[in-house]
Amino acid sequence: MPKFDYDLFVIGGGSGGVRAARIAAGYGAKVAVAEESRVGGTCVIRGCVPKKLLSYAAHFHEDFEDARNYGWTVSEASFDWPTLIANKDREIDRLNGIYKKLLSGSKVALLETRAILVDPHTVELAGKRVTAKNILIAVGGWPERPDIPGIEHSITSNEAFHLQNLPREIVVVGGGYIAVEFAGIFNGLGAKVTQLYRGEQILRGFDDDVRNFLAAEMAKKGIDIRTRSDVARIDKAGERLKLTLLDGSTLDCGAVMYATGRRAKTDGMGLAETGVDLNANGTIAVDATSQTSVPNIHAIGDCTGRVNLTPVAIREGHAYADSIFGGKAWHVDHRNIASAVFSHPPVGVVGLSEADARKDGRALDIYKADFKPLKHTITGRDERTLMKLVVDRASQVVLGAHMVGMDAPEIIQALAIAVKMGATKAQFDAAIAVHPTAAEEFVTMRTPV
Repeated sequence: MPKFDYDLFVIGGGSGGVRAARIAAGYGAKVAVAEESRVGGTCVIRGCVPKKLLSYAAHFHEDFEDARNYGWTVSEASFDWPTLIANKDREIDRLNGIYKKLLSGSKVALLETRAILVDPHTVELAGKRVTAKNILIAVGGWPERPDIPGIEHSITSNEAFHLQNLPREIVVVGGGYIAVEFAGIFNGLGAKVTQLYRGEQILRGFDDDVRNFLAAEMAKKGIDIRTRSDVARIDKAGERLKLTLLDGSTLDCGAVMYATGRRAKTDGMGLAETGVDLNANGTIAVDATSQTSVPNIHAIGDCTGRVNLTPVAIREGHAYADSIFGGKAWHVDHRNIASAVFSHPPVGVVGLSEADARKDGRALDIYKADFKPLKHTITGRDERTLMKLVVDRASQVVLGAHMVGMDAPEIIQALAIAVKMGATKAQFDAAIAVHPTAAEEFVTMRTPV
């Protein structure tokens, strides 16, 4: 029997890798995690958590304005970007420390260096080699930018969290959730925001009603969304940037942020040399159990390109550890996974869009509600909420639930349980509304549109 240094070696200390390591160690495995950056991964260090903290900050200017109509006297407010960033950094440092404590408390060895595969059972770390019976790859993804002249003058979401000053004008390039979230953040904090997207509408892959509704709401807040538009080159002139667009027009701004996609961070880590198959886009090819083409090597999270969400990576890591070390084999069901976009206003969705539900020719009942939230009946703010249910006409099963508006991410989490269980429209109708709330609309819509 071969003798290995570890039962499990995890490459990547993000949420998925940490979960797998801790669960495996709980079953008695000897485990190590290699992380070349900070423990916590994209979500904790340079993604979901700091992004939502900035999103909270960006909402305050409207809250101050709205408070006056509720009888509050609010003195003139001012915003200080360095204070926000310093407080955000302090919280990220705290979370990084918690993740390290979780690993040490689980008796998982943390090796803070880059790991490269040498063969199916050997990993090299800064010139030192260690062996492992099982290897789990959880290296996540990294922002990707196009190869155009002057691209070095742009930033990505990584750098956006560490800008020394808030730009007065910023161009956000991209139409996905990261782009719309940062467009809302910068706009809410006082910057003039132009968002460029080469497609026909933002949030490709989401329900069309959601896409159109959110774009209209963002425009109300002053974000200049320009679809079918892209940058040809970027030129720097002193502290300013000049963007030349594909149509020949130009834009001047203080900063340009690219959010045009992310790529699995798999380059240069010895995967192909070890026999691990990659997909055409650089993600790691895996089966339903997260196994790669090399039987003892598995991969989870964003580097597999399945569903790029932190809770999915965590669930995949847990399933892997249970299956390999706990004798409880199971794998993640990637259907009907709820997700949120922390745009302004936010989006919450679970299940199928109307377009996806129609692809197999099935007949649908569509329910929609479009209304002004109770809060804004006094504030006078022109912000509306959209709710939508996609229902299979034959079975009456709710195939999808979609919302744009205040508290959408919080509301959609509860609805995800119902959709995952295969609840019918009649079961939604049987639930008595909680009044007065926005959420009650999901159980009071009675007439298909």
